[in-house]
Amino acid sequence: MRFNKLDLNLLVALDALLSEESITRAADKVHIGQSAMSNALARLREFFDDELLVQVGRHMEPTPRALALKDPVRDVLIRVEAAVVSQPRFDPSVSDREFRLTVSDYTSAVLVPHLLSLMHRQSCKVRLILLPQVVNPQRALERGEVDLMIIPERFASTEHLTEHLFNESFQCLVWKESPLAHGELTLERYLAHGHVVMQPNNGTAYETAALAAKGIHRRIDVTTFSFATAPRMVVNTSLIVTIHERLARQAARALPVVSRPMPVKIEPMTQVMQWHKYRSNDPGLVWLRNALKIAAREMDLE
Repeated sequence: MRFNKLDLNLLVALDALLSEESITRAADKVHIGQSAMSNALARLREFFDDELLVQVGRHMEPTPRALALKDPVRDVLIRVEAAVVSQPRFDPSVSDREFRLTVSDYTSAVLVPHLLSLMHRQSCKVRLILLPQVVNPQRALERGEVDLMIIPERFASTEHLTEHLFNESFQCLVWKESPLAHGELTLERYLAHGHVVMQPNNGTAYETAALAAKGIHRRIDVTTFSFATAPRMVVNTSLIVTIHERLARQAARALPVVSRPMPVKIEPMTQVMQWHKYRSNDPGLVWLRNALKIAAREMDLE
């Protein structure tokens, strides 16, 4: 099919080339030979009267024209996929579809096990790929590189649809032999001791931002990359970790730690799922969203 003399199949090749910035990787991505991809690039260069990708040392870099095309081309392909490619019905017990989700390790620890349990009960054949929430995860959603994000509402994109999953409060964890395990954990004691803080790749942790909004800044002795492992770091120390209440309950069952109320109130975190606005009616994503809502309800029956 052609539009204004452009073979629309070339848009798939162009999208892969602009995403991978490599003829070899682009060919692998769309499952064609390298020579076929080179030919596609030559035809694209002729149509757009632009080099699109130029060799710089061992790498290929996009031209300004290519950068201007990158998002519109991806947008067109997402629209086509949403309107034409998606199947009218979805049966998770038959489909081997692969869903790509961006999640924090907190979500992986408290929610995903319940989703997997539900999938097991439904004899699902679908597959999940869980991806970390790197810097600007909204970009991956925008480009259709992930199917769904699970993210605090305040960090979600304003351009796409969200649905509430659950709310989360916060607790403090301390080693059970620490003096902080006894007596009231006042704000003065809270600020006098060192803290373990998780620093996400995509910005500031929710509780850090919430405390900072109240003018409260902790003495941070340890910065880590994992919510799930942070509770282990207070054992045999006088450190404090401020953590999601559900993770705190998990840690208290497995570690010599005790949970203490926070000395200052912060608003609960609202966790939402978000998907591309063009894919609201995708039957597979409708099933996945419903499965996540069921998993969230079952999570709190523990």
